Amino acid sequence: MDGDTLSIIWAVLIVCFTLVEAFTLGLTSIWFAVGSLAALIASALGFNITIQIVSFIVVAIVLLIYTRPVARKIFKIGQNKTNIDALIGKNATVIKVILPMEVGQVKLNGQIWSAKGDEHETYGIGDLVEVLAIEGVKLIIKKRVEE
Repeated sequence: MDGDTLSIIWAVLIVCFTLVEAFTLGLTSIWFAVGSLAALIASALGFNITIQIVSFIVVAIVLLIYTRPVARKIFKIGQNKTNIDALIGKNATVIKVILPMEVGQVKLNGQIWSAKGDEHETYGIGDLVEVLAIEGVKLIIKKRVEE
């Protein structure tokens, strides 16, 4: 392959990796786009294909290892918190009996939720409970300890 063909290949890879990043926002393929840019520069400077491939690999790996964790923290990729997280620790009232290993219903902030409690505990109508966690669309609850 001649230098012009390699330069075109690296330029196409830059575009492809950038498009993949634009559609996924996973902060992974962007580093390969920068690695492709390094290889394109090596190609433009007349280095052979081995040097181009090594520069692509080294730049992409170094960027992945050293900058991806920082970028993930800054952009909070994969850490989307929702308002639903604010329900954990809140109190609710049982409106449909919850038997051990079964799902019942509770009312929380005026909304009715499916709820599941301790596998050995029965929750009666009117019992006050605390939300421990959320699994899908079910609240995981425990009986509220009176203070």
